[in-house]
Amino acid sequence: MQVIAPGIWQWTIGQPEEHTPTRHRAFEPCLKTMAQLPKIEQCPFDPANFKTKPTKRGLQIEIPLAESDELYGLGLQLKSHRQTGKMKKLAVNSDPVADTGDSHAPVPVIMSTNGWGIFVNSLRYVTFQCASNQKVSANAKAASAENDIAINTEDLYAQKQLSEKLLVIEVPHVEGVEVMFIGGPDMVNAVKRYNLYSGGGCLPSLWGLGVWYRAFGRFNQDQVMDMAKHLRDRNIPCDVLGLEPGWQTKAYSCSYVWADERFPQPQKLIDDTKAMGYKLNLWEHAFTHPTSPIYDELKDVSGEYEVWKGLVPDFTIQKAFDTFANYHDEQLVSKGITGFKLDECDSSDFVYSDWSFPLLSEFPSGMDGEQYHSLFGNKYMQCIDSTFRKHNLRTCSAVRNAHALASPFAFVLYSDLYDHKDFVRGVVNMGFTGLLWTPEVRHATSPEDLVRRIQAAMLSPQALINAWYISNPPWKQIDRTLNNDGQMMDNWEELEAHCRVAFELRMQLIPYLYAAFAEYQQTGKPPFRALVMDWPNDSETYNLDSQYMCGDDILVAPMFAGEAHREVYLPEGRWHDYYSGKVYDGKQTITVTATLDQIPMFVKDGTLLPLAKPVQHIETDTVFELTPRCFGENCRDAKLYEDDGVTFDHQLGKFNTVTLTANGKLTREGDFDQVRYVLAD
Repeated sequence: MQVIAPGIWQWTIGQPEEHTPTRHRAFEPCLKTMAQLPKIEQCPFDPANFKTKPTKRGLQIEIPLAESDELYGLGLQLKSHRQTGKMKKLAVNSDPVADTGDSHAPVPVIMSTNGWGIFVNSLRYVTFQCASNQKVSANAKAASAENDIAINTEDLYAQKQLSEKLLVIEVPHVEGVEVMFIGGPDMVNAVKRYNLYSGGGCLPSLWGLGVWYRAFGRFNQDQVMDMAKHLRDRNIPCDVLGLEPGWQTKAYSCSYVWADERFPQPQKLIDDTKAMGYKLNLWEHAFTHPTSPIYDELKDVSGEYEVWKGLVPDFTIQKAFDTFANYHDEQLVSKGITGFKLDECDSSDFVYSDWSFPLLSEFPSGMDGEQYHSLFGNKYMQCIDSTFRKHNLRTCSAVRNAHALASPFAFVLYSDLYDHKDFVRGVVNMGFTGLLWTPEVRHATSPEDLVRRIQAAMLSPQALINAWYISNPPWKQIDRTLNNDGQMMDNWEELEAHCRVAFELRMQLIPYLYAAFAEYQQTGKPPFRALVMDWPNDSETYNLDSQYMCGDDILVAPMFAGEAHREVYLPEGRWHDYYSGKVYDGKQTITVTATLDQIPMFVKDGTLLPLAKPVQHIETDTVFELTPRCFGENCRDAKLYEDDGVTFDHQLGKFNTVTLTANGKLTREGDFDQVRYVLAD
């Protein structure tokens, strides 16, 4: 056992594999910041109490747990929240139809309410039995010998209580592994410590926190411009305009070359949309078509299997990494593209055909398909991210796969699945293991469903409308619905108005959200997180998978279509209804109703919320006009973060800490010479 970072211990079993998450990490640990967290004198575990054994399947580790340990994490788990009592195999899979652990982003990191975490440093499809199959202790065996067959529930559960609560970890195909134990001393500090060990949380470009709209995949250049103008004409806030597969000559696999017949003047498109305040984002995946200009260079540094008749670059090989990155820089980023949607870098257990590469495939680096599936998303993000860093630019992009140590990447996960409650559960769960997730909006079963989905997306890391397979905005696809008074709407414009309310709420909260992301980068504290992370000693929070914290002060409880009301648990303290101002004491469950224009939000007592006048889009010279709103008496000062919003100059100290007081004063400290926030008249 050795200390590898403040509050993190590494235990090495046998001979670990050559390729691991830490070997291929993109960012160095934030050791100085980790040292400022509460000091942990000793490891939360003693390996002398562990049992390890090689098996025909790989390596098994048994770790005794306390009865009070409640377990969370394991990456982007869409089907469940609390992992205690479950068995999860962390396989890369875009179609997790059951609660078995497979995921777009399976991360071998688990967190406990008792203030510790465990990180298995492996790219294998690790299985976690989270106190589910319990091993019988010596006392339980003795009790069983005296009474082999329980004839009543008291005897049955008395025997069960004598069992030993274990975390059983199985790592396949290995003879050794590194396991890292993360101290807290509480849950949120254990999560912060893991994120700082990953390199800190991400601070996306400021415009990335605005509203996103992905256009119909078959649009041509004129139609994209028509949509851009339509959104501006209708006063729909929008910062990012996304192009789907049709922008390329070949999409499955990809050429990364503009399709002349649909986009004859790509530079004009980039310049014209930029002049309208948009940032242009391009869809792609890494499988490289034979017609691509980089195909020949990638041939000898790609996997042995093709996907959609395209190469699978091994991004751990420098030649493949540089070839892919340099082309994207020269042909796209240098010309004004601000981000990418990195699709298809996961896999599917159910729609296999020629997607993706097999687990048994081999790569030039020596990895097999299983290992590379785990690493693919991280290395893809690193490759694309490097193209922006060359220009001292931050991006905000999207990705379909991630693994351990991914928190510094300003890439947000998304899915082809579409269950609304699963999507909200993703927002709740993502914070445990340094991920970002969007409950994107594509279509809806009813106008009410559309508005409720949009509201949840607006209160998530990425406020995304993904209209890739519909030519009109989703609010124009549905003609009639009930309004707030129970009357029928007559046209799509009335529905659009309800959607606009949600968009403008997002824009009002931009300064608050940006400050939360700045804290994420500096301290590792997730900007969106489950309630159990902040209140780990409150058992009422253990199963809350449809409400979450947004920043430090706002509790969000999304509504779902068909609900006239919902229950919301308010933890300890006093809470204010965001809309009505009604005050509730904490540690109780309340029943709330919400009009179509409202998403249940509760604000901590004493919060000074810096609400901005909504803008249509965000530029480097945008100045937000703030109206402070005090919830309660003697409100705490609000702390905001001010920088240029687009470069990494903040890492050189060019930022301000802005203080907003309840009596209407705005002061700033720091070395950034531009004003980003002013008080509204």
